[in-house]
Amino acid sequence: MAHWGYPGGPKGVKSGELRVPTVIAVTSADMALPAQDERTMPAVVLRDLDQRPLEHTLTELHALTEQYGYVVVVCSLATPEPVMRRLYTLRSLLESDRIAFFRPELPPLGIAVLARQLRQLASCDLSPGVLASAGRLLTHYIHAGAVLGSVARLDRVPVGLKAHAKSWVPGSQFAVVAHPEPQLVRLTPGVTLKGPEFSTWMLVAKGQLQTDWVAGLAEAWSAHGLRETPLPAESPRWWGTGRMVEFCSYLADLSVLYQLVTSVRQSSCHWCGIDVIGDRCVFCSATPPVHEPPAPRALEQRTPA
Repeated sequence: MAHWGYPGGPKGVKSGELRVPTVIAVTSADMALPAQDERTMPAVVLRDLDQRPLEHTLTELHALTEQYGYVVVVCSLATPEPVMRRLYTLRSLLESDRIAFFRPELPPLGIAVLARQLRQLASCDLSPGVLASAGRLLTHYIHAGAVLGSVARLDRVPVGLKAHAKSWVPGSQFAVVAHPEPQLVRLTPGVTLKGPEFSTWMLVAKGQLQTDWVAGLAEAWSAHGLRETPLPAESPRWWGTGRMVEFCSYLADLSVLYQLVTSVRQSSCHWCGIDVIGDRCVFCSATPPVHEPPAPRALEQRTPA
């Protein structure tokens, strides 16, 4: 597999050379979206972690760290707890500081989009720590929401008593943005949601709900275009209902993503020494040490003459 040249962008990699020190992994196949461009690296799918024998999954994860060096597992807050327990067990058994778990407060479709953005950046000359910590930065540019047939079981966004009551009315639908700022409105003619102030694409995943409202939202948000993908299996658990259409607005251009990440100041983790952006190392979870201000010097007591 070749590494394509990238004028004006990533440096230090010669044409035809492949250098991928970090692999992006997901916990189910539906979270591995199709490649955005020819540079997008494939995702590693850690399938059925809680159902396969421990030794099999241990061998698999060890092989990944040996092959790539660093592994970043991107998963949602709706990922089943048995899967998360297995991941932590595997990392503990391997005693590895080269495995990171990134679990931001994004709905599942947003998680899948973020994982693909990191897969795009994995083809660039970013160090493992910078690539892993770039996820926190990129979440700020993702607008994720859904159209729901009921908000009775929605606990990810504040839901008022009136909205709860209206959710029991047959035919009611609600438009919700969970990230970056919670929004919830009942769908009525002309209603819309506050969207991004920059150019994006929109991805849509349809569940057990029929609505064309999201297409109008894409126009209102001035999206370049609208693409469809199957609904992630974790989405009904996250949103509290299967009667839904999930949507996500995101940056798709690799040059824009690269510029965002490389424009942020990098520093070295004081604990493990890896280069990072932000205030927390994704691999060892260390935060910068807090330096206590020096105590004020006591006033010298002067003896009266």
